[in-house]
Amino acid sequence: MTQDMKLCVSLDLESSKENLALVEKIKDFDVWLKVGFRTYLRDGKKFLEDLKAINPNFKIFLDLKLYDIPNTMADAAEDISKFGIVDMFNVHASAGSHAMKTVMDRIRDIPNRPLVLAVTALTSFDNESFKKIYNEDIDKKAREFAKSTFEAGLDGVVCSAFESLDIKNNTSSEFITLCPGIRPFGEDSGDQKRVADIKFSKDNAVDFIVVGRPIYKSENPQEIVKKIIENI
Repeated sequence: MTQDMKLCVSLDLESSKENLALVEKIKDFDVWLKVGFRTYLRDGKKFLEDLKAINPNFKIFLDLKLYDIPNTMADAAEDISKFGIVDMFNVHASAGSHAMKTVMDRIRDIPNRPLVLAVTALTSFDNESFKKIYNEDIDKKAREFAKSTFEAGLDGVVCSAFESLDIKNNTSSEFITLCPGIRPFGEDSGDQKRVADIKFSKDNAVDFIVVGRPIYKSENPQEIVKKIIENI
């Protein structure tokens, strides 16, 4: 993708009030905001509107990982796209090529449609646990998922930084890779298995790094965000 690597901040705190307080502290930075399953279920579309009210220039990544039958996925994708406030959302690549193509066919003509990514392998998997479900190694299957995502016309994938460069080499340098599980300066990995720091992400052509705990658990989130941006 022809852009500098971007920081996407996870809003995973226990209440809307806490998340909005965090966003107020970082409102002057050029960052994306990731709204995940828990936050969206609890706080809904209004929360997205509240984020844009703090700073209309914020870009919102709605991380719901849509995974259902093709038509149901397309219905949800159409509604998300028509919100007019979501800049990127994702689906599961394992829903299959037909489902992904159905999603893109449905939203293709919506003005200023959001970017659409597909999840390859969750970063909570290590190779052994992944293989028990998918019967293949992560790197091979992530590559396969990425190629089918690319062929279906999506904008990119969610993957770990370890797969990013290989995916671009097998699709396109313009194909977006968004990587969760980033511990910018080597912080504790928590429940994530395949984690990387900023330098590794840059070396592997990652477009978006997703950072949560190192920012929102810090006593000075502004300073952490500033430091990350300076390093990317």
